[in-house]
Amino acid sequence: MSGSYYVPPQSKWPALGSLAVGVMMVSLGMQLVHGIGGLVMTLGMAAVLTVMWLWFRDVVRESRQGLYDAQMDRSFRWGMGWFIFSEVMFFAAFFGALFYVRVFAVPWLDGEGAKGVAALLWPDFTASWPLMNPPSESISGPREVLSPWQLPLVNTIFLVTSSVTLTIAHEALKEGYRNTARNWLIGTILLGVCFLVVQGIEYYEAYHHYGITLQAGIYGSTFFLLTGFHGAHVTIGAITLSVMLMRVMKGHFDRDDHFGFEAAAWYWHFVDVVWIGLFIFVYVL
Repeated sequence: MSGSYYVPPQSKWPALGSLAVGVMMVSLGMQLVHGIGGLVMTLGMAAVLTVMWLWFRDVVRESRQGLYDAQMDRSFRWGMGWFIFSEVMFFAAFFGALFYVRVFAVPWLDGEGAKGVAALLWPDFTASWPLMNPPSESISGPREVLSPWQLPLVNTIFLVTSSVTLTIAHEALKEGYRNTARNWLIGTILLGVCFLVVQGIEYYEAYHHYGITLQAGIYGSTFFLLTGFHGAHVTIGAITLSVMLMRVMKGHFDRDDHFGFEAAAWYWHFVDVVWIGLFIFVYVL
């Protein structure tokens, strides 16, 4: 449709998607705080995945019908760019909380700096990170912390390698080597699945052998806040790449028209960069 601008028809998916995410997150909060809401959370998650699937379906159909022109392509690129920027700020807030706790709050409780008067609350408290002994006796810290050079390092290798394999798949698609793109994309998805499996093992070890739980003081809560949300993003990225794999296998995309694949690659590389930050600031430092 050269010379025209395609306006998508009215869609119910944004409203339904927001409702599904809202139900999932509220029930997740109820599950974490009160221990109830697991069933509703599962239903909300299923609703989110269903909306994602149907929304992807509609966009793919419109693209395959040739309804999108250069202006629409620019709109998609700007939209994806702003979405990733919002995700950057999302994680920046959590990294900022970790920075504030480590650099300001914990030292203040030990009498350091302008807020040193806070040390009067717990005069026997000694600042350290990881915070193994929280100042209040009502809260128990973790017994040990995870070594960054074991499971976290394995997961770092998995994700860094997945960025390489995805780049190879992208370049192969741009050169028209569809089978090569398919094979390297399968490798990328498998590496993402391996990451999630290893993270599950790490969480089991943290809970049952190291005493790292959501109730293990500020260290436990920041650990699971950052790594948990990142794991959710890896899951979403793996689902998106799986959709791209199905499209590649069905003969979709060509050398000049494959922004769906490119957008998924942007998202995956962003998730990889966030993990490197997590590995450094949560596990190593």
